Amino acid sequence: MGTPKQLLRMGGETLLGIALETLRKTQVREIVVVLGASADAIRREVELDRAKVVINEAYQEGMGTSLRAGLEAVGPGAKAALVVLADQPFLQPSTVDKLIEQHQQGRPQIVIPLYRGFRGNPVLLDRSVFAELAGLTGDIGCRAIFGSHTENILKVPVDDAGILLDVDTPADVEMVQEAHAREAVEWEGREPLADRPQLVVVGQEGVALALVKLGGLLHFTVIVVDPFLTAAQTGADGVLHTLDFSRLPAAAGTYVAVASRGRFDEEAVEQALLAKADYVALVSNKKRAQEIVASLRARGVTPENLAALRAPAGIAIGAEGPEEIALSVMAEIVAERRQGRTG
Repeated sequence: MGTPKQLLRMGGETLLGIALETLRKTQVREIVVVLGASADAIRREVELDRAKVVINEAYQEGMGTSLRAGLEAVGPGAKAALVVLADQPFLQPSTVDKLIEQHQQGRPQIVIPLYRGFRGNPVLLDRSVFAELAGLTGDIGCRAIFGSHTENILKVPVDDAGILLDVDTPADVEMVQEAHAREAVEWEGREPLADRPQLVVVGQEGVALALVKLGGLLHFTVIVVDPFLTAAQTGADGVLHTLDFSRLPAAAGTYVAVASRGRFDEEAVEQALLAKADYVALVSNKKRAQEIVASLRARGVTPENLAALRAPAGIAIGAEGPEEIALSVMAEIVAERRQGRTG
């Protein structure tokens, strides 16, 4: 980026400074700031006097080490900790307080915010899971333990798009500002044709983008499910801005491919199964697919519904790279349609 991400500026303030100011307006009793690369530069530019600063000397090994360092520094009297990112400038203090209050009421082990059905950050962790996270290594965050706590995860709807808006590049500063300012609409795009099959793609990266292109070539109505993207940005026929598949238009068959790289996969698969889509596929590795199935089973999704899930997705063609993976998924969809098993 040419500068530490935490020091990128928005409205004259650094991203880290904005995050800290947000937390100072909440019920949070202690703030632990974990620094690694460029720690000295960050300390010079950001007011950290009211926070406990921890230096993660092993930061090059990945985010797991920073999470571990932060949790180790949490005071002994804390019942839980929020993992707050330094690059979410639009997070609202009221959202942080709502997560804390939900934890105080029922003491779930993990509390996750949802905006329009999409899962975001920060995540609240009960102290009972700290020990599991102490063993994290590499570029792995707290999501690593979600699969083993499926019955103790509380998902809390919030009216705060800021839980999804983060900054990964300098160009993202302008992008997140535009997305936050954009009027929230449920659907954006062309009027779908009811006599055509629709391909519903959840995700916005490699495999998802390739699926959008292939779906268009094969004469599907292509719908992307994303909270902020526009139809012009995706090349799709339309964008559904809420993760609620009951809002999908009528079509001659609905084929859902979830390729969100772990971001919205569980919620999207559940929505597709409950909506009885003709085809539901999850682009993932086998371990993640097993975690999703276990979580949905624990939440009451029936074995009959789960049997409709293709996970991992696609037919076996030895696919490598996003385009070939997308091709294997589209081939499976075409096979399903032509063999008459779906609409």
